[in-house]
Amino acid sequence: MGMQHVNWQLDGIVTQLRATREQWRAQNGREREKGCRELPSRHRIRETLELLSGAIFPMRLGPSDLRKESEDFYVGHTLDRALNALHEEVLLELRYMARLNGDKASEHQAAATQIIQDFADDLPSLRRRLDGDVMAAYYGDPAARSVDEVLLCYPGVHAVIYHRIAHYFYQAGAGLVARIIAELAHSDTGIDIHPGAQIGEGFFIDHGTGVVIGETAIIGNRVRLYQAVTLGAKRFPADEKGHLEKGLPRHPIVEDDVVIYAGATILGRITVGQGSVIGGNVWLTCSVPAQSNITQANIQSGPCP
Repeated sequence: MGMQHVNWQLDGIVTQLRATREQWRAQNGREREKGCRELPSRHRIRETLELLSGAIFPMRLGPSDLRKESEDFYVGHTLDRALNALHEEVLLELRYMARLNGDKASEHQAAATQIIQDFADDLPSLRRRLDGDVMAAYYGDPAARSVDEVLLCYPGVHAVIYHRIAHYFYQAGAGLVARIIAELAHSDTGIDIHPGAQIGEGFFIDHGTGVVIGETAIIGNRVRLYQAVTLGAKRFPADEKGHLEKGLPRHPIVEDDVVIYAGATILGRITVGQGSVIGGNVWLTCSVPAQSNITQANIQSGPCP
């Protein structure tokens, strides 16, 4: 017996949804929106990130039938596809933001091309930085049996690959594309790194689920975090109209060679000094000097005044 087709009475629902959209557009000054979708696509950016990952690590993240003798051909072909797709997404963002801001400038094509060319030129350097992150994960986890296992399996490494790509686009002025990349990593791994966060070399997030790193956080070299660590803001200043002020430095600075254990929450524009160890579930809202060892037990009598 075939499946019965149900009449869902959609005509009225579609009409009401159109009225709701039109009301929202009128309330938010969007009556002159273009007649087609003009925003970057999450779906296409996800596909492009998979292409980029394969091109950066072809024999590990590339296609299963790839052979070494055709590696360069695969990398060139894949990069061409990925960069052209990224160019279109960045161009969509630049045009959209210009229209939203009332900017009539027409050099978006050249600007998008320059952003992507600079990104392409940086890819060898990006690969070297990612190699350092992979090795940090391998040496930092006694359960890791090989660098290949780390690259294929570890969510922290996956999140850092996407973050380093997202951070480039954030700095280049394609903040929406950058945020989409970051949120794709967040949905895949449970690790939430704002693309604005500055992260040094040899960064390792072990386990990773629930890690949050805010926009203005600065992390030094050879830093290791565990699951559920938060590098967040302590307060959110507002302007005279009550709107939250954007872009202020409000997240921690973590210096070189710091280890932060599971569940620690570090808030505000404070500094965790070089070589410090922050214990599990510590709540920290003041700076600590280099080589500090902060635990739940000793934080009750300090270090914050």
